[in-house]
Amino acid sequence: MRRLIEGRSIRWNATRAEAAYAAGHWVRTTLGDALERAAQDTPQRVLLVDGDVRLDCATLYRDASRLARALLSRAEPGSVVSFMLPNWHEAATIYLAAQLAGMVANPILPSLRDRELRFVLADLGSRFLFIPSQFRGHDYAAMLERVLPELPSPPTVVVVRGEQHLPYAKLLAEFHTHALPKVDPDATRLVLYTSGTTGTSKGVLHSQNSIHALVRQLGEYWHITPGDKFYVPSPISHIGGSIYAFESPLLLGITAVLADKWDADSALVTLQNERCTHMAGATPFLQQLLDAAERQGTHLDHLKVFICGGASVPPSLIRNAAKHFTHTIFTRVYGSTEVPVTTVGSPERADLTHAAETDGHVGFGEVKLVDGEIRARGPQMLIGYLHPDDEATVFDDEGYYRTGDLGRWVDAQYLVVSGRSKDIIIRKGENIAPKEVEDYLSEHPNIAEVAIVGVPDAKSGERACAVIVARHTPGPDVAELRAFLTKLGVASFKIPEQVVLAPSLPKNDAGKVLKHQLRAQLSPGAP
Repeated sequence: MRRLIEGRSIRWNATRAEAAYAAGHWVRTTLGDALERAAQDTPQRVLLVDGDVRLDCATLYRDASRLARALLSRAEPGSVVSFMLPNWHEAATIYLAAQLAGMVANPILPSLRDRELRFVLADLGSRFLFIPSQFRGHDYAAMLERVLPELPSPPTVVVVRGEQHLPYAKLLAEFHTHALPKVDPDATRLVLYTSGTTGTSKGVLHSQNSIHALVRQLGEYWHITPGDKFYVPSPISHIGGSIYAFESPLLLGITAVLADKWDADSALVTLQNERCTHMAGATPFLQQLLDAAERQGTHLDHLKVFICGGASVPPSLIRNAAKHFTHTIFTRVYGSTEVPVTTVGSPERADLTHAAETDGHVGFGEVKLVDGEIRARGPQMLIGYLHPDDEATVFDDEGYYRTGDLGRWVDAQYLVVSGRSKDIIIRKGENIAPKEVEDYLSEHPNIAEVAIVGVPDAKSGERACAVIVARHTPGPDVAELRAFLTKLGVASFKIPEQVVLAPSLPKNDAGKVLKHQLRAQLSPGAP
């Protein structure tokens, strides 16, 4: 059944909701309540570290409350607050301000460009967009000058660490007396976009309670105790980065140490200097961290747990990391934006076999296999999609989310993800929907047909390979595809890293391209 809360329709199962409340996975209070309590009880406790900035409870509550009132002076509760920011402390203030104002937070990957940003803003009807002025050589303010005229109702653009549009510092300095609304913990409070198997991005809805259940699960299974420090190089625009940076410091009593770019050598210094206890990241993060630590002879004795997921994780990597970092638990986990941390890994150092060879056991949720497909549900699962029509084939009759991934059980309780029935490519933890890029490339004048498949890659997990049937010779190469897609405003991480020219694409009788054959031909060791 469905329920209408604060003007948004969400999926609702009264029986499971009652069970979630009874178990304490869901609560009647909100993240804003937790921030207010923390400001009163432990005002000087540091919640966030961002370079030289150390943000304590009192300061964050002061700034988030002030910003919430500034937002309410311009828009009503329930409005969408988008932010396209690196891992900067201002993002936490914006996120918490949205929660206090009863608005919906929408983190957007800073690596996206004109086309993707335009889609998200129009799809959500965002009322605000927070951006950096410049980051990694990209001019965001200039990008918005191109994007805004194409939107029917453009958002108010706020520039963080810059003076264009409405400067963040100016907005934060405003004084307003608006009363903060009473916030329903079951209402939609977070929208994250994920790539679907057809290449269509879908807005995944979460409530404060679904995220509360997720964070509580981490605290119970990942050996997190008050006073711990979580190093966060994963983008805050992903479900993982957002909960480590925005939610866990308040709900678990930890400190988040932010990094706005990934460099393994620098990460080692920060992990050591800040005495970080936890880190999570995709396969390349762990491999590069291990390589740097072996070069430097660093062992990170304070690091208790490293959670590895988001891409295929070789068992040997977990074993090698555990051999070098002798005080740290390493484990694989599995999940999605829809059902985050479906498995919690096997976070016990004495059980290296299951930690390395499987994706771990289930935490608060439930998992079943139907014809090999992994289906999951739990108190941390999404409360629906932005467009209910997108849910038509996603859930089964029992409310399980159909992941599209294939799996099997080991020793009855440990899940192994054996493959993806989806065609999604996971490169350095980022999801790439091949059909989206294929659709763009179909406009190329020298491409008759194209299929993009993921090829195993030791450094990035997978690389995107474009198999192209050219209209005439010579066919396009990687540089030509990059120039073509960049001109269209496509994010750089979606651009294929390899091109293979072929006379034709393998197809079945219905004309569907047989991508499994292409993957087999392109994988290492293929004849």
